[in-house]
Parts: sequence; structure tokens; C-alpha cells
Amino acid sequence: MKPITEIAKKIGIEEDQLIPYGKYMAKIPHQVLKTIKNKTDGKLIIVTAITPTPAGEGKTTTSIGLSLGMNRIGKKSIVTLREPSLGPVFGVKGGATGGGKAQVLPMEEINLHFTGDLHAVTAAHNLLAAMIDSHIHNGNSLNIDVRDVKWPRAVDMNDRALREIVVALGGHSNGFPRETGYVITAASEVMAILCLAESITDLKERLSKIVIGETVDGKYVTAGDLHAQGAMTALLKDALNPNLVQTTENTPVIVHGGPFANIAHGTNSIIATKMALKLADYVITETGFAADLGAEKFFDTVSRYANLKPDTVVLVASVRALKMHGGEDKKNLKNENIEALKKGMENLKVHIENIKKFGLPVVVAINKFPTDSLTEIKTVEDEVKKMGVRFALSEGFEKGGIGTETLAKEVIESIEKDKNTFHRIYDWEMPIKTKIETLAREIYRAGKVEYAPTALSDIRKIEKSGYGNLPVIMAKTQSSLSDDPKVAGAPSGYTFTIREVKLSAGAGFIVPIAGEIMTMPGLPKEPAAINIDVDDDGQITGLF
Repeated sequence: MKPITEIAKKIGIEEDQLIPYGKYMAKIPHQVLKTIKNKTDGKLIIVTAITPTPAGEGKTTTSIGLSLGMNRIGKKSIVTLREPSLGPVFGVKGGATGGGKAQVLPMEEINLHFTGDLHAVTAAHNLLAAMIDSHIHNGNSLNIDVRDVKWPRAVDMNDRALREIVVALGGHSNGFPRETGYVITAASEVMAILCLAESITDLKERLSKIVIGETVDGKYVTAGDLHAQGAMTALLKDALNPNLVQTTENTPVIVHGGPFANIAHGTNSIIATKMALKLADYVITETGFAADLGAEKFFDTVSRYANLKPDTVVLVASVRALKMHGGEDKKNLKNENIEALKKGMENLKVHIENIKKFGLPVVVAINKFPTDSLTEIKTVEDEVKKMGVRFALSEGFEKGGIGTETLAKEVIESIEKDKNTFHRIYDWEMPIKTKIETLAREIYRAGKVEYAPTALSDIRKIEKSGYGNLPVIMAKTQSSLSDDPKVAGAPSGYTFTIREVKLSAGAGFIVPIAGEIMTMPGLPKEPAAINIDVDDDGQITGLF
């Protein structure tokens, strides 16, 4: 690693503009964006993937690798990523800093406490929760309906025991007992707000709009009604500044924010992306999970809030993952299976078609594994090219930037030559049900949408209260195009069911919930945490 001041200089940020966090990490004050606002924007490349499988797709590794490849061929490039959440780090997923020779460093610090952003979000979230219960205990002048407080607590850890709890036990002095629960910090609306806000003023205003519950007579109660937004902003003021780190090849990376894509919008902060666009010729922004989640939400929601237009899209897949979508067992993925591969490619084709519905060009990047046969790779390439889509191997894990130069050249050619008529798939002014049904039909390939009575009631309440013109951020499983996590491949014609609809007024979107969506994960039987240790010199082992 090189000192972070050297990395900053590469992109025109001077040492006195940085807020250092040790030798290898720093924050860039968000106010820097104002000083560089007249610079020409670089090109915006969105990286997404096929529907995730346990076999691995390698989206983050490919995003980092593409940035390495760009810089190797002389193009000034920055990759912008989300911050890892501690829960998944200690659970199944492990870290989120890429792998092999395409990593972001320092890996251990980024995956653990980093610069404290997630801790700040946790504190701001829980401050609001504490102020709600204090208000109720001290007379409840806002007449909050204690039976339906919608604001939970948050912690950045996978802890199933906290999903449903009772607070304020132990007598009158401890408050009014009620049922509540915890969400993981990345699922907090505060995290979504942090990533969509573009200034302190914007952050404070969005926080004030958070709906925490209703009065006894059915009116929304907000964080602003509790006068909580000022103190919450004080806790978040440093977290609003993007974090600068480096890759394994000493190229700049901005890592900032971390909303989940299956329950929120799933992209790093708007400030990070906008800053990168002023500092580099090419900006690679990774969106969460598959194209039906993170990418769709970027196109329909984030891009409009931020006034951004993607220049091309990289769709990441692996031969292993495609075979799993075709029905192959995970234990047999090392074996060549062209039949399963061709069947699994239906999932890839749906994602290609969906991205094209937004008027965007696509480059399919196959994240290469050592077990992939030449026949399997050629089969994918041939099928992709039949659809009129660009194709490239991504070998960043094994080779670093040398292994992604071809991909980088293909992406640049796509930006320069391919047709781009970017547009959104629905109008925000449409009725809520029309927006939901457009996504279900066009993106998830459902035959029809059914609404539980609670969902219909929620929609009526949201529209009646004047929030009907907000975009839709669907909460659904990441493991399938459908609302059933067990269905791989390319399901179609099924019934898509909306269980309830929540309002995230601060973040500025409506959240229809399809199926059972877990906002507080649990640790597995053998969590990644059991392999993590520290030696006498303070060196951490077991993180991946």
C-alpha cells in the first residue's frame, strides 16, 4: 500500500483537503464537491449481475478489476463501492472488498470498523428510537399510538434473537412496555437517507421526514415532530464524507454508505458517485445484488434523485452460477455440463433484456474460475453474441488489471459506439399499484400481482397522505427473479404477492414488501466469525 495522500494526489485532491484516518484511509470532505463542480463529468459505468447463487458471481471483484484494467490502459478511473456490514462479515458472506488480485485495501479495516460510518448510522437510528420512548413515557403530547410505533432499533450484527423483542419491562420508571424489534444497520432508513443526501441541509431535511408511527387518530408522526433531526445530523456529519482507499494496484477507490438492495436502493452514496465523476474519466459504480434489484433501483430512483445518466452497464456472471441456475448441484460445479449451462443462461438473458428496456447498452463479463472449460466459456460467448451484446472475460481475481484489460476496452467501446437511449421504466406520478405492477410484469416477469388486505390499506393511506408520487423500492428476495427464493432460472407467468407496503418518507420512496424479507439476518450454524482471530502482533487472520 501507498500512503493515502499519494493516492489522493492522483485524482487532484491535496493533502490539506483530506481528513486522515491513519496512513492508508481518509475522508474527503463532501464540501470538496462544490469546489470541483465546474469540472466535466466522466463516464458512468454501472456494474450489476445475474441472480445470485451460492456458487458466486464475483460482482465486486469484477468492479474492482475493471477499474484496474481501465487504469492499466491509461484511462483515469475510480471505482465506487458500498461499505461492508459487520453482520454478513461475521456470518456467511464474509467481507466485501473483492478478492485475489482485485481487492480494496486495507481489507481488514474496511471490513470491520473502517471510519465509523456504520456506527454513526446505528447511533443516529437508536437516538431516534430512544427519543420516541422517552416522549411516550413523559406524557406523549403528540398522542403517538403506542400499539403501532413503526421505528425499530438497529445494530450492525446478524442477531436473530433481536428480531422481535419487548422493551420497557421492569416497572413504570422504565417506560411503557411494548413490542418492537431490531433491524440490521444497513436496513435502516437512516442508511438510505445518508446515501441519497447531497448536503448537510438535505440530510437534516430528509431525517426530519422519517415517519416513526401514527397518532391515535391515524396521522403520521415524524422525527421532525420529535425535533430529533438536528441531533441525528450531528451524529452523521462526518459519515456524510466519502472514504478514500486504494486497490491492490494502488488505484483510488471511494467506499461510502451501504444500503441493502433487497430492502433499500442498494448503491453507494450519491455524493461518492458525483465526486468520482468530477475526479476521473471513468467511474465504475457497483449496484447491489442482481439487475432486478440494485440496477433497476439505480435507473428508476437514484439516477433521477442524483440527475445521473449511465453510459453503459456491465452484467457479471460466472459459468458456475449459470450452471446452478440450470439445475446443477453445487457439489458438481467443477464438472463440465453444457446442458445445465444453456438452461441457466435463461436467467442471464432475462437480465440482458431488462437492462435493454431502459435503453442502455450491455457488456456481459464472465468472471472466470479455474474450473471453467473452454467449451463452457465459448458456449456463453456464442449465446450472448446472438443477442447482440458485447462479451468479455474478467480475470481480475487471478491476474489483477492485466486480466481485465480486454473487458476495459470492450466497456470503452460500448460507451463510444453503442446506442444509448436511457429512460426509466415507470413514471413516478403513476398510481402506486401501477408502479408495482409495471415492475412485476416488466422486470420480474410475473403474470399478475395480488395484494394482501394490509397492503391495499397501506397504499390507500400513503396516497391519501400525499406520498403517492414517490418511486417504488421493492423489498423482495435477491435469490430469485420472482418473490420465491427457491425458484432459480427464469420464472414467468407466476403470481407476485405484495404482503404490505411501507413508507420511507425521509429517504423518499415507497417500499412494497413481497414475501418474507429479513431485515435482521441470523448467523449460520458455523459463522465466518469462528475462523477470525488476532495474533500477538495485532494481525487479524481469517477475514475473507
